[in-house]
Amino acid sequence: MKRRNFIRNSSQAGFAVSLLGMYACKENKKTETTSTEAASSVEKVTAPFFQLSLAQWSIHKMIREDGVDPYTFAEKAKNWGFTGLEYVSQLYNPELSDANYSDEAMAAFVEKSNTEAKKHGMENVLIMIDGQGNLAVNDEAERNETVEKHKKWVDAAAAMGCHAIRVNLNGSMVPEEWQASAIDGLTKLSTYAKTKNINVLVENHGGLSSNGALHAAVMKAVDLDNCGTLPDFGNFCITRNEDWTCNLEYDKYKGVAELMPYAKAVSAKSNDFDDEGNAIGIDYVKMMQMVKDAGYTGFIGVEYEGSILNEEAGIKATKDLMLKVAKELS
Repeated sequence: MKRRNFIRNSSQAGFAVSLLGMYACKENKKTETTSTEAASSVEKVTAPFFQLSLAQWSIHKMIREDGVDPYTFAEKAKNWGFTGLEYVSQLYNPELSDANYSDEAMAAFVEKSNTEAKKHGMENVLIMIDGQGNLAVNDEAERNETVEKHKKWVDAAAAMGCHAIRVNLNGSMVPEEWQASAIDGLTKLSTYAKTKNINVLVENHGGLSSNGALHAAVMKAVDLDNCGTLPDFGNFCITRNEDWTCNLEYDKYKGVAELMPYAKAVSAKSNDFDDEGNAIGIDYVKMMQMVKDAGYTGFIGVEYEGSILNEEAGIKATKDLMLKVAKELS
Protein backbone atom coordinates (compact mmCIF):
# COMPACT_ATOMS: atom_id res chain seq x y z
CA MET A 1 0.00 0.00 0.00
CA LYS A 2 2.79 2.42 0.78
CA ARG A 3 4.33 1.87 -2.67
CA ARG A 4 0.97 2.49 -4.39
CA ASN A 5 0.41 5.68 -2.38
CA PHE A 6 3.87 6.88 -3.29
CA ILE A 7 3.27 6.33 -7.02
CA ARG A 8 -0.17 7.93 -6.86
CA ASN A 9 1.13 11.03 -5.09
CA SER A 10 4.29 11.53 -7.17
CA SER A 11 4.44 13.94 -10.09
CA GLN A 12 5.06 12.54 -13.58
CA ALA A 13 8.47 14.19 -13.69
CA GLY A 14 9.48 12.76 -10.34
CA PHE A 15 8.28 9.33 -11.38
CA ALA A 16 10.30 9.51 -14.59
CA VAL A 17 13.43 10.43 -12.66
CA SER A 18 12.84 7.51 -10.30
CA LEU A 19 12.45 5.12 -13.20
CA LEU A 20 15.63 6.40 -14.79
CA GLY A 21 17.48 5.97 -11.48
CA MET A 22 16.15 2.46 -11.02
CA TYR A 23 17.09 1.56 -14.59
CA ALA A 24 20.61 2.96 -14.18
CA CYS A 25 21.03 1.08 -10.90
CA LYS A 26 19.96 -2.20 -12.49
CA GLU A 27 22.28 -1.63 -15.45
CA ASN A 28 25.20 -0.90 -13.11
CA LYS A 29 24.50 -4.07 -11.12
CA LYS A 30 24.27 -6.05 -14.34
CA THR A 31 27.58 -4.60 -15.56
CA GLU A 32 29.25 -5.28 -12.21
CA THR A 33 27.98 -8.86 -12.19
CA THR A 34 29.14 -9.41 -15.75
CA SER A 35 32.58 -8.00 -14.91
CA THR A 36 32.84 -10.20 -11.81
CA GLU A 37 31.84 -13.27 -13.78
CA ALA A 38 34.37 -12.40 -16.49
CA ALA A 39 37.14 -11.94 -13.93
CA SER A 40 36.20 -15.22 -12.30
CA SER A 41 36.27 -16.91 -15.69
CA VAL A 42 39.75 -15.53 -16.42
CA GLU A 43 40.96 -16.77 -13.02
CA LYS A 44 39.70 -20.25 -13.73
CA VAL A 45 41.45 -20.33 -17.08
CA THR A 46 44.80 -18.97 -15.90
CA ALA A 47 45.07 -20.69 -12.49
CA PRO A 48 47.65 -23.50 -12.51
CA PHE A 49 46.42 -27.08 -12.15
CA PHE A 50 48.64 -27.53 -9.06
CA GLN A 51 49.50 -25.77 -5.80
CA LEU A 52 52.93 -24.29 -5.09
CA SER A 53 55.11 -25.52 -2.24
CA LEU A 54 58.77 -24.87 -1.49
CA ALA A 55 61.21 -27.62 -0.64
CA GLN A 56 63.40 -26.39 2.22
CA TRP A 57 66.44 -27.95 0.55
CA SER A 58 66.29 -24.98 -1.84
CA ILE A 59 67.69 -22.82 0.99
CA HIS A 60 70.15 -25.31 2.47
CA LYS A 61 73.13 -23.08 1.61
CA MET A 62 71.53 -20.12 3.36
CA ILE A 63 71.06 -22.27 6.45
CA ARG A 64 74.36 -24.14 6.44
CA GLU A 65 76.71 -21.53 5.04
CA ASP A 66 75.10 -18.20 5.88
CA GLY A 67 73.69 -19.10 9.29
CA VAL A 68 70.06 -18.43 8.38
CA ASP A 69 67.66 -19.73 11.03
CA PRO A 70 65.76 -22.73 9.55
CA TYR A 71 62.65 -21.56 11.41
CA THR A 72 62.45 -18.54 9.08
CA PHE A 73 61.45 -21.00 6.34
CA ALA A 74 57.74 -20.16 6.51
CA GLU A 75 58.36 -16.41 6.33
CA LYS A 76 60.68 -16.71 3.34
CA ALA A 77 58.37 -19.07 1.45
CA LYS A 78 55.42 -16.74 2.04
CA ASN A 79 57.36 -13.73 0.76
CA TRP A 80 58.33 -15.63 -2.39
CA GLY A 81 54.74 -16.49 -3.25
CA PHE A 82 54.34 -20.07 -2.00
CA THR A 83 51.51 -21.52 0.04
CA GLY A 84 52.97 -24.90 1.10
CA LEU A 85 56.04 -25.97 3.09
CA GLU A 86 58.17 -29.09 2.57
CA TYR A 87 60.53 -29.42 5.53
CA VAL A 88 63.93 -31.18 5.45
CA SER A 89 64.80 -33.00 8.68
CA GLN A 90 68.58 -32.71 8.39
CA LEU A 91 68.44 -28.91 8.24
CA TYR A 92 67.42 -28.90 11.92
CA ASN A 93 70.68 -30.54 12.95
CA PRO A 94 72.67 -30.33 15.15
CA GLU A 95 69.70 -29.13 17.23
CA LEU A 96 67.90 -32.48 16.83
CA SER A 97 70.83 -34.86 16.27
CA ASP A 98 72.71 -33.59 19.35
CA ALA A 99 69.61 -34.35 21.40
CA ASN A 100 69.39 -37.80 19.77
CA TYR A 101 65.93 -36.87 18.47
CA SER A 102 64.51 -36.98 21.99
CA ASP A 103 60.79 -36.50 22.58
CA GLU A 104 61.52 -33.06 24.02
CA ALA A 105 63.62 -31.97 21.02
CA MET A 106 61.04 -33.26 18.53
CA ALA A 107 58.22 -31.53 20.42
CA ALA A 108 60.14 -28.23 20.30
CA PHE A 109 60.71 -28.63 16.55
CA VAL A 110 56.99 -29.26 16.00
CA GLU A 111 55.88 -26.34 18.18
CA LYS A 112 58.26 -23.82 16.61
CA SER A 113 57.43 -24.95 13.06
CA ASN A 114 53.69 -24.81 13.70
CA THR A 115 53.95 -21.35 15.24
CA GLU A 116 55.81 -19.96 12.22
CA ALA A 117 53.52 -21.65 9.69
CA LYS A 118 50.42 -20.29 11.42
CA LYS A 119 51.91 -16.81 11.76
CA HIS A 120 52.50 -16.59 8.02
CA GLY A 121 49.38 -18.44 6.88
CA MET A 122 51.30 -21.35 5.38
CA GLU A 123 50.32 -25.00 5.00
CA ASN A 124 52.64 -27.73 6.28
CA VAL A 125 52.77 -30.27 3.44
CA LEU A 126 55.41 -32.88 4.27
CA ILE A 127 58.74 -33.59 5.95
CA MET A 128 61.69 -35.03 3.99
CA ILE A 129 63.54 -37.47 6.23
CA ASP A 130 67.29 -38.06 5.88
CA GLY A 131 69.95 -39.71 8.00
CA GLN A 132 67.63 -42.07 9.85
CA GLY A 133 68.88 -45.36 8.45
CA ASN A 134 68.30 -47.52 5.39
CA LEU A 135 64.74 -48.77 4.89
CA ALA A 136 65.78 -51.31 2.23
CA VAL A 137 68.91 -52.72 3.86
CA ASN A 138 69.23 -56.53 3.76
CA ASP A 139 69.78 -56.95 7.49
CA GLU A 140 66.32 -57.26 9.05
CA ALA A 141 67.38 -56.03 12.49
CA GLU A 142 68.87 -52.87 10.99
CA ARG A 143 65.81 -52.43 8.79
CA ASN A 144 63.49 -52.72 11.79
CA GLU A 145 65.59 -50.18 13.70
CA THR A 146 65.26 -47.80 10.76
CA VAL A 147 61.48 -48.21 10.80
CA GLU A 148 61.46 -47.33 14.52
CA LYS A 149 63.57 -44.21 13.94
CA HIS A 150 61.14 -43.03 11.27
CA LYS A 151 58.14 -43.40 13.58
CA LYS A 152 59.15 -40.22 15.45
CA TRP A 153 58.91 -38.36 12.17
CA VAL A 154 55.52 -39.86 11.37
CA ASP A 155 54.32 -38.55 14.74
CA ALA A 156 55.85 -35.14 14.07
CA ALA A 157 54.22 -34.92 10.64
CA ALA A 158 50.84 -35.76 12.16
CA ALA A 159 51.28 -33.10 14.86
CA MET A 160 52.15 -30.53 12.20
CA GLY A 161 49.18 -31.29 9.97
CA CYS A 162 51.36 -32.61 7.15
CA HIS A 163 49.93 -35.27 4.86
CA ALA A 164 53.20 -37.20 4.41
CA ILE A 165 56.82 -37.91 5.15
CA ARG A 166 59.31 -38.53 2.36
CA VAL A 167 61.72 -41.42 2.94
CA ASN A 168 64.80 -42.75 1.16
CA LEU A 169 64.86 -46.38 0.05
CA ASN A 170 68.57 -47.09 0.37
CA GLY A 171 69.86 -50.66 0.46
CA SER A 172 71.28 -53.41 -1.70
CA MET A 173 72.22 -52.81 -5.33
CA VAL A 174 71.03 -56.32 -6.25
CA PRO A 175 67.51 -55.80 -7.64
CA GLU A 176 65.91 -58.91 -6.13
CA GLU A 177 67.39 -58.24 -2.70
CA TRP A 178 66.54 -54.56 -2.81
CA GLN A 179 62.93 -55.16 -3.79
CA ALA A 180 62.31 -57.73 -1.06
CA SER A 181 63.84 -55.53 1.65
CA ALA A 182 62.14 -52.38 0.33
CA ILE A 183 58.73 -54.03 0.38
CA ASP A 184 59.26 -55.22 3.96
CA GLY A 185 60.55 -51.89 5.29
CA LEU A 186 57.90 -49.82 3.57
CA THR A 187 55.07 -52.11 4.59
CA LYS A 188 56.07 -51.95 8.25
CA LEU A 189 56.47 -48.17 8.29
CA SER A 190 53.34 -47.49 6.23
CA THR A 191 51.25 -49.75 8.45
CA TYR A 192 52.24 -47.63 11.46
CA ALA A 193 51.81 -44.36 9.54
CA LYS A 194 48.28 -45.34 8.57
CA THR A 195 47.28 -45.19 12.24
CA LYS A 196 48.37 -41.52 12.21
CA ASN A 197 46.75 -40.72 8.84
CA ILE A 198 50.17 -40.06 7.29
CA ASN A 199 51.40 -41.08 3.84
CA VAL A 200 54.86 -42.59 3.37
CA LEU A 201 56.38 -41.40 0.11
CA VAL A 202 59.50 -42.65 -1.64
CA GLU A 203 61.50 -40.27 -3.79
CA ASN A 204 63.75 -41.42 -6.60
CA HIS A 205 66.88 -40.45 -4.71
CA GLY A 206 69.79 -42.56 -5.87
CA GLY A 207 70.54 -46.27 -5.90
CA LEU A 208 67.79 -48.55 -7.18
CA SER A 209 65.10 -46.12 -6.05
CA SER A 210 66.10 -44.16 -9.17
CA ASN A 211 65.19 -47.11 -11.38
CA GLY A 212 61.60 -46.17 -12.21
CA ALA A 213 60.45 -49.66 -13.17
CA LEU A 214 61.83 -51.31 -9.99
CA HIS A 215 60.52 -48.46 -7.84
CA ALA A 216 57.02 -48.77 -9.32
CA ALA A 217 57.11 -52.55 -8.85
CA VAL A 218 57.77 -52.04 -5.13
CA MET A 219 54.76 -49.70 -4.88
CA LYS A 220 52.55 -52.26 -6.59
CA ALA A 221 53.73 -55.01 -4.25
CA VAL A 222 53.26 -52.95 -1.05
CA ASP A 223 49.74 -52.06 -2.21
CA LEU A 224 48.83 -49.75 0.68
CA ASP A 225 46.80 -46.62 -0.02
CA ASN A 226 49.06 -44.49 2.20
CA CYS A 227 52.30 -45.61 0.51
CA GLY A 228 53.23 -43.76 -2.66
CA THR A 229 55.90 -41.98 -4.65
CA LEU A 230 57.36 -38.49 -4.82
CA PRO A 231 58.67 -38.24 -8.38
CA ASP A 232 61.60 -35.83 -8.68
CA PHE A 233 62.29 -34.42 -12.15
CA GLY A 234 66.04 -34.76 -11.79
CA ASN A 235 67.11 -37.49 -9.32
CA PHE A 236 67.60 -40.43 -11.66
CA CYS A 237 71.29 -41.14 -11.14
CA ILE A 238 71.62 -44.76 -9.98
CA THR A 239 75.38 -44.91 -9.41
CA ARG A 240 78.04 -42.20 -9.17
CA ASN A 241 81.77 -41.92 -9.70
CA GLU A 242 84.15 -40.88 -6.94
CA ASP A 243 83.95 -37.24 -8.08
CA TRP A 244 80.12 -37.47 -7.73
CA THR A 245 79.52 -37.30 -11.49
CA CYS A 246 76.83 -39.70 -12.63
CA ASN A 247 78.00 -43.10 -13.81
CA LEU A 248 74.62 -44.71 -14.58
CA GLU A 249 71.48 -42.64 -15.15
CA TYR A 250 67.91 -43.78 -15.72
CA ASP A 251 65.82 -42.00 -18.36
CA LYS A 252 64.16 -39.21 -16.37
CA TYR A 253 61.04 -38.96 -18.55
CA LYS A 254 60.46 -42.71 -18.50
CA GLY A 255 61.03 -42.70 -14.74
CA VAL A 256 58.55 -39.90 -14.00
CA ALA A 257 55.94 -41.58 -16.21
CA GLU A 258 56.41 -44.84 -14.26
CA LEU A 259 56.19 -43.16 -10.85
CA MET A 260 53.28 -40.76 -11.45
CA PRO A 261 50.52 -43.39 -11.06
CA TYR A 262 51.57 -43.71 -7.40
CA ALA A 263 52.42 -40.04 -6.79
CA LYS A 264 51.14 -38.15 -3.75
CA ALA A 265 53.68 -35.33 -4.13
CA VAL A 266 55.95 -34.06 -6.93
CA SER A 267 59.34 -32.33 -6.87
CA ALA A 268 60.20 -29.78 -9.56
CA LYS A 269 64.00 -30.05 -9.56
CA SER A 270 66.08 -27.34 -11.24
CA ASN A 271 69.75 -26.47 -11.53
CA ASP A 272 70.60 -23.91 -14.19
CA PHE A 273 68.59 -21.91 -16.70
CA ASP A 274 69.11 -20.67 -20.25
CA ASP A 275 68.54 -17.08 -21.41
CA GLU A 276 64.85 -17.83 -22.03
CA GLY A 277 64.32 -18.98 -18.46
CA ASN A 278 64.07 -22.68 -19.33
CA ALA A 279 65.67 -25.31 -17.10
CA ILE A 280 68.84 -26.72 -18.66
CA GLY A 281 68.67 -30.49 -18.97
CA ILE A 282 64.99 -30.86 -18.03
CA ASP A 283 62.11 -30.30 -20.43
CA TYR A 284 59.56 -28.77 -18.06
CA VAL A 285 56.77 -28.81 -20.63
CA LYS A 286 57.20 -32.55 -21.09
CA MET A 287 57.47 -33.19 -17.34
CA MET A 288 54.52 -31.02 -16.37
CA GLN A 289 52.38 -32.51 -19.14
CA MET A 290 52.99 -35.98 -17.69
CA VAL A 291 52.07 -34.72 -14.23
CA LYS A 292 48.87 -33.15 -15.56
CA ASP A 293 47.98 -36.20 -17.65
CA ALA A 294 48.22 -38.33 -14.50
CA GLY A 295 45.41 -36.22 -13.01
CA TYR A 296 47.68 -34.81 -10.31
CA THR A 297 46.42 -31.53 -8.78
CA GLY A 298 48.23 -31.38 -5.44
CA PHE A 299 51.35 -29.51 -4.36
CA ILE A 300 54.41 -29.42 -6.61
CA GLY A 301 57.50 -28.47 -4.63
CA VAL A 302 60.19 -26.20 -6.05
CA GLU A 303 63.63 -27.68 -5.35
CA TYR A 304 66.43 -25.52 -6.71
CA GLU A 305 69.93 -27.03 -6.48
CA GLY A 306 71.90 -24.81 -8.84
CA SER A 307 75.07 -22.85 -8.23
CA ILE A 308 75.03 -20.10 -10.86
CA LEU A 309 72.01 -18.23 -9.51
CA ASN A 310 71.82 -17.64 -5.79
CA GLU A 311 69.16 -19.63 -3.95
CA GLU A 312 66.51 -16.91 -3.87
CA ALA A 313 66.94 -16.13 -7.58
CA GLY A 314 66.94 -19.83 -8.46
CA ILE A 315 63.77 -20.46 -6.47
CA LYS A 316 61.98 -17.58 -8.20
CA ALA A 317 63.21 -18.69 -11.63
CA THR A 318 61.88 -22.21 -11.05
CA LYS A 319 58.54 -20.92 -9.81
CA ASP A 320 58.22 -18.57 -12.78
CA LEU A 321 58.99 -21.42 -15.17
CA MET A 322 56.36 -23.65 -13.57
CA LEU A 323 53.69 -20.96 -13.86
CA LYS A 324 54.67 -20.20 -17.46
CA VAL A 325 54.41 -23.86 -18.41
CA ALA A 326 51.09 -24.18 -16.58
CA LYS A 327 49.64 -21.43 -18.80
CA GLU A 328 50.90 -23.19 -21.90
CA LEU A 329 49.23 -26.42 -20.80
CA SER A 330 45.91 -24.82 -19.77
